Amino acid sequence: MTLIPTDLSARRIPDAVRDPNREIAASSRVLDLSVGIVVCIPCFRRPQHLRLTLESLVRQRTPRSFAVVMVENDAGGRESAPVAAEFLAAGKLQGVCLVEKRQGNCRAINAAFETAQTLFPAATRFLMIDDDEIASPDWLELMVRTCEATGADVVGGPVLPVFDDDTKPWLSRHPAFCPAYDYSGAVPLIYGCGNCLITRSAFERFGGPAFDLRFNFLGGGDTDFFVRCRDAGMTFHWTAEAVITETVPHSRTSLNWIARRGLRIGAINYRVQYKAAQSAAVRMRVFAQMLGRLPLSLVRAAQLLTTSKAVVAMHPVMVALGAAFAAFGVEPKPYEASKIVS
Repeated sequence: MTLIPTDLSARRIPDAVRDPNREIAASSRVLDLSVGIVVCIPCFRRPQHLRLTLESLVRQRTPRSFAVVMVENDAGGRESAPVAAEFLAAGKLQGVCLVEKRQGNCRAINAAFETAQTLFPAATRFLMIDDDEIASPDWLELMVRTCEATGADVVGGPVLPVFDDDTKPWLSRHPAFCPAYDYSGAVPLIYGCGNCLITRSAFERFGGPAFDLRFNFLGGGDTDFFVRCRDAGMTFHWTAEAVITETVPHSRTSLNWIARRGLRIGAINYRVQYKAAQSAAVRMRVFAQMLGRLPLSLVRAAQLLTTSKAVVAMHPVMVALGAAFAAFGVEPKPYEASKIVS
């Protein structure tokens, strides 16, 4: 174990944050540079919930030592930084909180993973949890144990919604909220980084930044990264027991938000597929498939209407429309600061 007091590592931390658009806002009094696990947490204007997220990490049932790297992505308000500083100063968690001055989803996540890899050179496993999520007590242990047992390059787990509006429990079955898998085992791909573990070797297979900045305001940089991991021959494993819960406010259960989420998913799917296409012929095939999904989505919606509510049945149509809009250069930008509802 390599313990260094923060005041004696004044040079170490700046070395890990050489980008002039990033700065350290807080750090724990002691850093253990020998930790093998780092939990990354992008933060944006949810200080009250960040406290719940950090408390859930404090309560992890594991004998393993781990560090945290939090990234405040609101350089003006910095509402998350005082909460992070409180936990770090009290010694409840060890690690750092830095400010990424450039706004956007991929900017924040890249800052977290890059800083974690540089500041903790012995770390080989990097987990991520969002600042509106709460980890179950055995989350970290289950994710790391799965990685050790399977040798997977990427491990994913479910993010289960907890709705502020308890009058719509059926929304948990909506594709926008339902986990990709309901079993533990090897899977072909995971799609989001809200509950994931990525090995250092997976990051080292690619040049930086890991999350493509073309997805910075649209979202989907995680899906794009995992698709590249799959295409590079990496393996994925799903751990259904490693549960994270996500608080879903009223604003995200409205018909308007759910429809826009469908459009965004469609846009992300199209952009990821189009980017992965290696030739003009393949790109034309992606475009043709997008056009073909439009009428098929209507058929699928009609089928769903017999067993589901209309808001669920409309999802395939919204996804198909989102892909079509993206094909013609029209994309949502939900991760622009002006579009985010705290």
